[in-house]
Amino acid sequence: MVRKICCIGAGYVGGPTMAMIALKCPQIEVVVVDISEARIAAWNSDELPIYEPGLNEVVIAARGRNLFFSTDVKKHVAEADVVFVSVNTPTKTTGIGAGKAADLAYWESAARTIAAVSTSNKIIVEKSTVPVRTAEAIEKVLTRNCSNPDVSFHILSNPEFLAEGTAMKDLEFPDRVLIGGRIETEAGRNAVATLKAVYENWVPPERVITANLWSAELSKLAANAFLAQRISSINAMSALCEATGADVSQVAFAIGKDSRIGPKFLNSSVGFGGSCFQKEILNLVYICESLGLQEVADYWRSVVGINDYQKDRFVRRVISGMFNTVRGKKITVLGFAFKKDTGDTRETPAIEVCRGLIADGAKVTVFDPQVKPDQVSYELSCEKFAWDHPKLGPSPGDPMQHVTCAEEVYAACAESHALCVITEWDMFKTLDYQKVYDSMVKPAFIFDGRNILDHEHLRSIGFIVYCIGKPVDPFLLSTMS
Repeated sequence: MVRKICCIGAGYVGGPTMAMIALKCPQIEVVVVDISEARIAAWNSDELPIYEPGLNEVVIAARGRNLFFSTDVKKHVAEADVVFVSVNTPTKTTGIGAGKAADLAYWESAARTIAAVSTSNKIIVEKSTVPVRTAEAIEKVLTRNCSNPDVSFHILSNPEFLAEGTAMKDLEFPDRVLIGGRIETEAGRNAVATLKAVYENWVPPERVITANLWSAELSKLAANAFLAQRISSINAMSALCEATGADVSQVAFAIGKDSRIGPKFLNSSVGFGGSCFQKEILNLVYICESLGLQEVADYWRSVVGINDYQKDRFVRRVISGMFNTVRGKKITVLGFAFKKDTGDTRETPAIEVCRGLIADGAKVTVFDPQVKPDQVSYELSCEKFAWDHPKLGPSPGDPMQHVTCAEEVYAACAESHALCVITEWDMFKTLDYQKVYDSMVKPAFIFDGRNILDHEHLRSIGFIVYCIGKPVDPFLLSTMS
């Protein structure tokens, strides 16, 4: 019977997951630990460190009852029956595998801490996304660093399948909960059953599925690779649609009616972002290369390649459409988060869009209802993959020299030459675009990177509109030629 759960890592996965477990399992003490005093203080405050719809209500309901946040890592790890590890597994920036391989330094450090303080048997749960067979390496670290020979560790893989913006719903009503363990042994099966019983406090038993360790570890990488592949596939089609006069929305609707394909993840856009897709595909690429599967590695690398191409293509459309120069022109970027209903900006397409516009001399104004100016500054100053390495920090220089962050959307749009919709926030659909048009420099452009606006209505007002994957506005064709 599980009496206490400890989670190492109070980030986007650890915090919400533990909050839901605490809410649904009031009989279990749940403690989230982190070495960052500022982060733990935020979890204990009225302003949580991350934005996720429904998270605040769940935390308030359980915090102080059986949900706690602490910096005393050793104490709570030592007392726990089950230890979730939800620490960063960033992409390596130097050395072998740089730019592709996962850096497991934080995971190894967590394992050494667990081993050093453990005086009783523990179930260790991989919650971070890790390369296949990481559990094998972690098991060696645990057993070789624990001074008590009577202590045993059972490693489980329990990957998260959360979508930011709907994470709390995904946790409460998951499509599936996957638990991987050494199911070929009795001890392994017992460990799996123990964690399975925790989830079955609210998840139907048929949705809690089990697998061997390696299958569970690979399933998370495969799931995100398949989702990203669909986005890159429809985005590749969007370029073809623009070149031929086809409409990508109509194409997506037609193919989505095929029951073998389905309609999800077929919305063309400026590109995917977030902490998972690119990082995990590149990790998959490295694993394939390490195993001699170069053709497989090249296939998955192309998914990231198309995503980079789509972001670059969008910037080039903006510049070429505006008479081949944006130098000195104010361009308003609507949305900086990588998707709506989250404040997460990791790998957001807005980074490359802003950098591309700045490189051509634009004066960029950013508005996002959930992203603060210091977050915009951090993202624009970071080198590739540095966002996941806290010790690296931003690069020298002032990234905000050509960027302004606005607190009010109409002020952000005023006196702009163009608007670029990068995040699909619902509020952007209902703006008073006549008011916006009247405040802008003419000709007034809108580049809809999410295809969420009423384009015909915008054209009737007087806007020059570009939408991804749809027949190109004649005005833009003339300027591009």
